[in-house]
Amino acid sequence: MSYATSILRADPRGRNLGDRLALAECIEACLECSQACTACAEACLSESSVSDLRDCIRVALDCADVSGATAKVVSRHSRYDANLRRALLAACRAACALAAESCEAHAERYAHCRVCADACRRCEAACTRLLESL
Repeated sequence: MSYATSILRADPRGRNLGDRLALAECIEACLECSQACTACAEACLSESSVSDLRDCIRVALDCADVSGATAKVVSRHSRYDANLRRALLAACRAACALAAESCEAHAERYAHCRVCADACRRCEAACTRLLESL
C-alpha cells in the first residue's frame, strides 16, 4: 500500500473524498513523474549531444515542476476549490503529454528518455482518471 493511500485511509474526517483510489494513484504518479523528469533532464545534460536535447530538458523541467505542484495541491483535500483542482490537473496532464512526446522522440537513443516518457504517460492517465472522478 502506498503512503498516499495510507494517509487517505487514515483521514480523521472520514468524509467521502471522492474516488480515493484515483486520488492516491494521481498523487503517486505525479510524484514519480516529477522525479523522473528531474532525473531525465539531469541525464540529458550529461549527454554528449546536449544541444540536441535542449527542448527536451526544458519541457522535462516544466513537467517536473507542474507535476510536483499538482501532487502537493491535490494532497490538500480539505476545503479545496474544485475549479482550481480541475485546472491544475488539466495543466499537469498537458505538461505530461508535452514531456512524454519530447522524450519519446529520443527514447530509442536514450534509456532515460524512455523511462521518463513512461512516467509522464502514467501521470497523464492518472490526472485524466482523477479529473473524470471529480
